[in-house]
Amino acid sequence: MLELKKHKPVGRERCVLVGIINRDQDEEKSREYLEELRFLADTAGADTMHMFTQKLSKPDPRTFLGSGKMEDIKGYVDAENIDMVVFDDELTPSQLKNIEALMEVKVMDRTNLILDIFAARAQTSYARTQVELAQYQYLLPRLTRMWTHLERQKGGIGMRGPGETQIETDRRIIQQKIALLKKKLVKIDVQMSTQRSNRGKLSRVALVGYTNVGKSTLLNLLCKTDVLAENKLFATLDTTVRKINIDNLPLLLTDTVGFIRKLPTQLVESFKSTLDEVREADVLMHVVDISHPSFMDHIESVNQILQEIDSQDKPTIMVFNKIDAYTFEEVEPEEDVDADADADADAQVGAELAPEQYDLEHWKRTWMNKVGERAVFISAQDKNNIDELRRTLYRVAAEIHAARFPFDTFLY
Repeated sequence: MLELKKHKPVGRERCVLVGIINRDQDEEKSREYLEELRFLADTAGADTMHMFTQKLSKPDPRTFLGSGKMEDIKGYVDAENIDMVVFDDELTPSQLKNIEALMEVKVMDRTNLILDIFAARAQTSYARTQVELAQYQYLLPRLTRMWTHLERQKGGIGMRGPGETQIETDRRIIQQKIALLKKKLVKIDVQMSTQRSNRGKLSRVALVGYTNVGKSTLLNLLCKTDVLAENKLFATLDTTVRKINIDNLPLLLTDTVGFIRKLPTQLVESFKSTLDEVREADVLMHVVDISHPSFMDHIESVNQILQEIDSQDKPTIMVFNKIDAYTFEEVEPEEDVDADADADADAQVGAELAPEQYDLEHWKRTWMNKVGERAVFISAQDKNNIDELRRTLYRVAAEIHAARFPFDTFLY
């Protein structure tokens, strides 16, 4: 039986990253995706030595990129002793097999890399079960390439080697394993649902957002806890629920797994129970890393996943975090600009003010303050403007509490 690889601490590997440029993903967007892939590789324990891209209308069905570009990558891999080639998009089983035969080194795609990170960071039995299910679902259609050493080069009667039988045996065993894991997760779902129902009628607030935006840091700050918070992707996999009191209002605050662009479908399915915490929440706190150059894309990615799980219409507080790390652009003043234009320019982030002069009032005059009905600008690291966040959270949760308990007057 082919077992899943257990994560073991090893030395850092050397890798190259590969992406494509097409109509849906221009050069700038491709560069952003590859930078995110580099961060993923770094989190997994690999150093990126080079990035390769190619303009294609669609990926080559055999080797993803054209033959000339693949030869360029092959030459670099051999010359620089590269250990691994990572593709930004999910490879088909046949592409994976063909590329490995050409490169003669380990080949991974974005999905496999994310699964490896999840496997390394899953701490509880619950998280490990979810990750294991996702790994087996990813592995099943790619099983054939793992048995090429048992294949015969010639076909015909009497030339069928034992590889075919072994593949079918492993496929059947993996399918049985998937079925067992799904049953186990159903039981876990029931247990988690029971736990949620036993929490009473307290208002539930779920922290959602892109990975590595500071959700765990904010949870620690609001609840005075010590949940793991690192500057790494997917530092938090297990759902963490803490009770907090804002003035006289008790709340349940939940930290959830971070989202990411091109999130593997296997993980969305296997982490159903974790996402149920978001579905059953009364209020969402959508945390955004405002210092990231692609934070608007991050907001869109999170909103898309929220829509997929029917949670996009919940009361939402937009929490723009890391205002202390925002990089201000220099703006050259134009000649003959009237007073109204000056006022408009001053309302934009990156106006003539220096970063240290940009206070909260200036942030509130930006277009970001109009993203959603409620927006708060904070720095969880510096504990800046946390009181306003508490007040906003109190107002939203108090409205829900008043609707749920109309005769409870202690709030007023």
